[in-house]
Amino acid sequence: MARGLILSSPTLLTANSLFTSSKSFKLSPFSYLLHHRYNPKSSSISSSCACSSSSQQCPIDMSKYRQPFSNRMDMAAIKPHHRIALGVSGGPDSIALCVLTAGWKTAGVNSVSTDRGGFIDGLLAIIVDHGLRAESKDEANVVRSRVSEMGIRCEIASCDWPNGKPKQGQLQEAARGMRYQVFHDVCAKHQIGVLLIAHHADDQAELFILRLSRNSGVLGLAGTPFTSQIFPMHTHSYGEVLASQGILLVRPLLDFSKEDMYKICQGGTEEWVEDPTNQSMLFTRNRIRMALNHLSSLVFKHELQRVISACRKTRAYVDQLCHSLIHHAVVINDHGYAAIDLQILCPSKIEDICLMKFLSLVLQFISQRQRQIRGSALKLLMDYIRTFPCKNSITAAGCYLCPEPGSRGSRVLVCCSVDFALPVKMEFFKTRSFGQQEFCVINELGKIIEDGKSYANHLVLDSSEIHFLDVNHESVLDEAKRLNIISESTYSSIRILQKQETDRFRSKVGAISDFASKHEVEVVTTLGKSLQPGKSCYFMDRFILIWKLNDKIDTNLVSGLVDYDMDFSRDSQNFCCSSCVVGHDQALEVRHMIESDWLYLAELSKYSLLENFTEYEDMSAKGNTKMMEKTALYLHYASLSAKKALVLLKSIPVAARKSLPVLINQDGKLMSIPSVNFRQCSCLMVHVEFKPKIPLGGGHRSFI
Repeated sequence: MARGLILSSPTLLTANSLFTSSKSFKLSPFSYLLHHRYNPKSSSISSSCACSSSSQQCPIDMSKYRQPFSNRMDMAAIKPHHRIALGVSGGPDSIALCVLTAGWKTAGVNSVSTDRGGFIDGLLAIIVDHGLRAESKDEANVVRSRVSEMGIRCEIASCDWPNGKPKQGQLQEAARGMRYQVFHDVCAKHQIGVLLIAHHADDQAELFILRLSRNSGVLGLAGTPFTSQIFPMHTHSYGEVLASQGILLVRPLLDFSKEDMYKICQGGTEEWVEDPTNQSMLFTRNRIRMALNHLSSLVFKHELQRVISACRKTRAYVDQLCHSLIHHAVVINDHGYAAIDLQILCPSKIEDICLMKFLSLVLQFISQRQRQIRGSALKLLMDYIRTFPCKNSITAAGCYLCPEPGSRGSRVLVCCSVDFALPVKMEFFKTRSFGQQEFCVINELGKIIEDGKSYANHLVLDSSEIHFLDVNHESVLDEAKRLNIISESTYSSIRILQKQETDRFRSKVGAISDFASKHEVEVVTTLGKSLQPGKSCYFMDRFILIWKLNDKIDTNLVSGLVDYDMDFSRDSQNFCCSSCVVGHDQALEVRHMIESDWLYLAELSKYSLLENFTEYEDMSAKGNTKMMEKTALYLHYASLSAKKALVLLKSIPVAARKSLPVLINQDGKLMSIPSVNFRQCSCLMVHVEFKPKIPLGGGHRSFI
């Protein structure tokens, strides 16, 4: 919200201001309400003009909004008893969302009750105070007061900017990223799995023009999805990792226009806030919004939405096909790589747009780099995957692709390409597990997502009904005009808007690149490579890792040594632990596997059990030798563990081995390769799991 909070009320909207002509509602209340400013000190509204009474207003038929809203919630498989959060800014969009959600929750046979405080059960409004201005805290309190009066419990969440507040040119983008991070954290704190956002049809139109000016393809022009999952940037607990559901983001107002938002607020007799910064031409979305308001004919708006709808159908078809291909043609290995069966995939028979999306989904999952794959890298991948049988290897988009050994080029391995020039990324989190209530919420969200998928899958799309499968980004509008989706007039108007924003974008691309580069470095910078015993970490967003020391030998783990008539008495066990190469208070470092680790295992596996010895030569991963006094039990266990690990390593493709995490001590000595169960000592307990932060396919999303 902006300096000088501006409040609006349905009593201030006359029939003339809403229905003066066939033109769309061009924020006429906004210019009128500039005279109605909120004074935080007096908590009053001052007015320099007369207001019409509510009796002069045209009645609003709320049923035409409530029923479509309820239908949308059914499509998302959300029921009134589910725990739901609302993203609320106080503007007409989010207040309209509050009106419809509160009514939907408390009406009908499945309605919920209110608690002793008068708040609707299972409904929380999240108000984000970005902290970018001195007035923001007072403004958030005003919004909380208004929304609370609607029977909706509210929480104000303040943003923390550890790297400093964003500059003016990147303000909206940075604020949006922070806002969604806060949404996720608050939902997680309250065990809420569903978040409703008030995006509407006019927002989609703005986004269409914005992405068109950035040369987005058909999939990008489809706009924001109806439902999607967002995942945390930071992990708080091991239980949260196991859940891995994220938050389901739902946009139930996409069928409504901005004009509808005002009417819903008026029909609900609710006041809202108008943000003056929405009029600032400094921001791209504002410029596009103003330009679209000047093109406010019903024909233009209708035809623009028809183009967007056609793009969304294309996106829905592509997503359905890609998920089917992933299910049938891709196998994910627990060691962190994927195998694509080219005979099942038949890449030569798949449309370019579908194959490109398929490859992007698989490679983004393996690398856990969520950047879009474009340009020369995408062309290289397309040419590679369509060469059958596959004979060569390539590196692209953070992945290494090569033929699977023994497949005669019929299967392709996709492995994470380890770039040793980049810092190692590690994120530490608590090892606690989720409680019973948290698991109930997780299960509930999983059921919602599965039911939502089931609904979307019933809407099977035929390729003959999809218009833009073979159209590149430059020809979408041309094809739409050829198919009579848009008229010549609408075509020309969109092209003018596209050119204006494209020219502005090119003039600023250098500054944007500098900003992105700076913040990218801040994101990937490691929090430290050392891992304390008993602590958990995410390694490169792909592997969960935890280690600790036992106080004594686990005889189950060394049962293979009984043939040597070894002594497993308490004294012997404790002696082994006290002479272990890992100190009880010592941290181990985590890195990727390197070639010398393989050589070290090979050397260690050659040792045989000798009697009455006190010394062995021990070659470290760095190649230097040391004399260490060890018992026969310790060294033989390490040798046996190395032999078994080598057998397992041989079953893992060489390219995939390089991305496996290993533990080393402060001297660089290899302590464990947990993925193949190698440990220097039986007292060293290590757990590793391939659990990428972002699931295959990027999580559930629907464009219906």
